[in-house]
Amino acid sequence: MAHKTNSFERFWKELKRRKVVHVITVYAAIAFVILELVSMITQPLKLPEWTEAFVIVLLCIGFVIAVFVSWVYDITPVGVKKTKPVSELKHSDHTTHAVSSGWKIAIYLSAFIILALVAFNLISRRNLNADILRLEKSIAVLPFINESPVDSNKHFINGVMEEILNNLQSIKEFRVLSRTSTDQYKGLDRPTIPEIAKKLGVSYIVEGSGQKYGNTFTLRAQLIRAKGKETHIWGKTYNEEIREVRDYVRIQSEIAQSIARELKAAITPEERQIIDKIPTENLTAYSYYQRGREDHVNYWNNVNDKDALMRAEDCYHKALESDSEYAKAYAGLALVYFAKNLRREYFTRNYLDSSRILAEIALKYDNKTPEANVVLGDFYREKGEIEKALEEYNKAIRINPSLWEAYRGKAYLKWQDDYVAFLENSYKALSLAQGTELYSMWQRIFTVLVVAGFPDLAMDKLKLSTDSIMNFVALGYIEDVMGNYTKSNEYYKKAYSIDSSRTFTLETNNILSALGASCMATGNFKESLKYFKKYVELLKVRGEIDYNNMHRIGYSYYKNGNSKEAEYYFNLQMVYCNDLINSNRPHAQKYYTYYDRAGIYAFRGEKEKAYADLRVFNQRKMDGFWMVTLIKNDRLFDSIRNEPEFQQIVRDVEVKYQAEHERVKKWLEEQGMLN
Repeated sequence: MAHKTNSFERFWKELKRRKVVHVITVYAAIAFVILELVSMITQPLKLPEWTEAFVIVLLCIGFVIAVFVSWVYDITPVGVKKTKPVSELKHSDHTTHAVSSGWKIAIYLSAFIILALVAFNLISRRNLNADILRLEKSIAVLPFINESPVDSNKHFINGVMEEILNNLQSIKEFRVLSRTSTDQYKGLDRPTIPEIAKKLGVSYIVEGSGQKYGNTFTLRAQLIRAKGKETHIWGKTYNEEIREVRDYVRIQSEIAQSIARELKAAITPEERQIIDKIPTENLTAYSYYQRGREDHVNYWNNVNDKDALMRAEDCYHKALESDSEYAKAYAGLALVYFAKNLRREYFTRNYLDSSRILAEIALKYDNKTPEANVVLGDFYREKGEIEKALEEYNKAIRINPSLWEAYRGKAYLKWQDDYVAFLENSYKALSLAQGTELYSMWQRIFTVLVVAGFPDLAMDKLKLSTDSIMNFVALGYIEDVMGNYTKSNEYYKKAYSIDSSRTFTLETNNILSALGASCMATGNFKESLKYFKKYVELLKVRGEIDYNNMHRIGYSYYKNGNSKEAEYYFNLQMVYCNDLINSNRPHAQKYYTYYDRAGIYAFRGEKEKAYADLRVFNQRKMDGFWMVTLIKNDRLFDSIRNEPEFQQIVRDVEVKYQAEHERVKKWLEEQGMLN
């Protein structure tokens, strides 16, 4: 044992004599510095993922060479010489030479650099961890770059990106923006990461790229802290041969779990089950679904592109031909049919049943398909089954806490009954989504703020839109609610004159209908009828109905001396009112249908019937200022306007409006929205 110890001591002294220890120490310091520098510049310079590994291999080779050279050669005052073996040394030289001042300085400096970099690395990592814990776990997944040689693989790359997004949305600790929010940042010419994050209001960005050659798939994904100092947190490159759908799912699941791990977010067993779920075992079905989904997103992003909707429908059908139990394909079809039939079949006995049936089939095959729950929620909402709708929306949120469509559905359940509940759910939805799909929601938020008595705040919120047509419509609506019909008519005409062929805008904002009503309110019945006729033509072209304006068109015909047409539209509105009441649709549940029918009865001189319906209407628990203005100025009630019972109903409407105004004011103050 002593002999072994002496042998080791002699070897150690020989290493020191030949300066090998000194070389190792300095080389280690230099290697550490190089690795740190490479780590710092890899992301900013967009170097390949294998750069660090390549540098490590080079440094290992260099280490072997450095040790060998230091053992064989020595640096002396007269130059580099081959180191003599111990046996050739004179007795006086047999002991280890003292370390030169140069070597001492190099060793001390190396030790200092190593300690400094270690300390810096630890502090940086500790600060990064502190930032991760402090920052909101909000994420935007940018469109992945398609690096495939053909553009036909774009749907595939986007499909992978969307599945990663869906997986992240399933984790309750995250707030993940919808795909419609980030699709605006396609391509390489998008703004910088911090600029995108600031505009979207998120702390972290996920970006990536991919390419597909036959069955070979390459994907690069990375997580970046975008709030504060831009920092690369995690990244990985996957080179895979895809033989089945589970190969995709494994990669998508691993990425979501890696991001959760880096952001210190716990994944529950239920969330992990959702993330690891295989949607279909059939690659062909999976591919067709991705194609259909791509067209479906294009339909939403390109202002109701109906050709894209038809292509999506065709792809979903083809996916089901390959896998008749593919839940997501059924949910996609349910969404398509809902969009196609929302207004066309309003009074049919089987209204939207096709969407309901498809959504139920989707949930039968996979009860964790939140898109299907949202379709069911929308179906029950349109049918007036409020509790069932709310249950479906909440089911969707439990599966996907970042599913903005579910919050939108909950908002729309309340938008004419409870302004505070509507605003709460609307702003929650808006925290999860941006894009053209949100126009209708912004319009409703604007409407609620106006009718609740906060028109200035409503206009501030509408500044998010740069569409001057919408701004003129908004200004016209405010004047309408205030009862300033001459001014509102001017704004509507400005909006219409900008581009009278934009049927989407006309449909969305009902400019033609608003023009007809405002002209009628100012007594310009000839011009009123001109706009109402164009509005009816537009409805026919679109195959849609307007179930609460036909009596006003009838009144316009009446004032223009056309009693026959007037009677036709009054009768048509009466049919609509009776159908709404008999089917218990939401408009009737909110008692507005009774108000519309009361106007027809009052115009025809049937006072008792008019008052009977007005008493039902007066059961509403709250009202907006638009109702105060309307009931005070509605020409259809001229025959009973000055009667005591009618005046009492007007006062009741005013009291209910004032109470709701104060309730909304309190909520807005709590949210810091009022100065």
